[in-house]
Amino acid sequence: MRRIEVSGLSAWFGRKQVLHEVGLVAEPRAVTAIIGPSGCGKSTLIRCINRMHEEVRGARVEGKVLFDGTDIYAPDADPVDIRRRIGMVFQRANPFPTMSILENAVAGLRLGARFPRAELEGRAEQALRAAGLWEEVKDQLSEPGGKLSGGQQQRLCIARALAVEPEVLLMDEPASALDPASTLRIEELIQELKEDFTLIIVTHNMQQAARVSDSTLFMLYGEVVEFGPTEEMFTRPADKRTEDYVTGRFG
Repeated sequence: MRRIEVSGLSAWFGRKQVLHEVGLVAEPRAVTAIIGPSGCGKSTLIRCINRMHEEVRGARVEGKVLFDGTDIYAPDADPVDIRRRIGMVFQRANPFPTMSILENAVAGLRLGARFPRAELEGRAEQALRAAGLWEEVKDQLSEPGGKLSGGQQQRLCIARALAVEPEVLLMDEPASALDPASTLRIEELIQELKEDFTLIIVTHNMQQAARVSDSTLFMLYGEVVEFGPTEEMFTRPADKRTEDYVTGRFG
């Protein structure tokens, strides 16, 4: 179980600064939600937390991201290892459509060491169970991942992230493209996963943030407006801008 501490984090795309001295703490066995209007820097922030931001040409980062006390931007830090230990699930389900369900689940493992077939199958089952998908797909593991429903595809992508055994899971709008029933299943899954992971979720959905998170960070224009326990943020916010946003007056 790992703690994430972000302090003084600023980020740029070329000359355009998109994050300004951001700070947050994500505790183990808890869900930290990041909310705010489109373009406020939510996705950039979580991409900085596992060093994906720097993959964009001209992008750079200043400040600290501590992963269990170790700075992930230290000169001797290995970005590939960090991205394995801090997994990411994206807004739109992105399984490899022609790969089988089983192959999709273990695709991340194939990027590293070679595994015997039996071990790959075991890891796939473990990950699919953790993602709440095993019972639905166990008899069609050889079918293409692209044939699954949207909600199943997103859970397959969560399984793919879990198969490499991360310690932290970042989710960028994981249910925004899904129907209400699939959204509910993803929210239930988030509650199950927090027993074993540190979870950080970006969401536009205020009700979702209120339902699934323990702490909430509200951002505007690349800056932190307020950060605290979710219940307080939604019932007794300290900043008028937070109150206006969570009650739907803007955004």
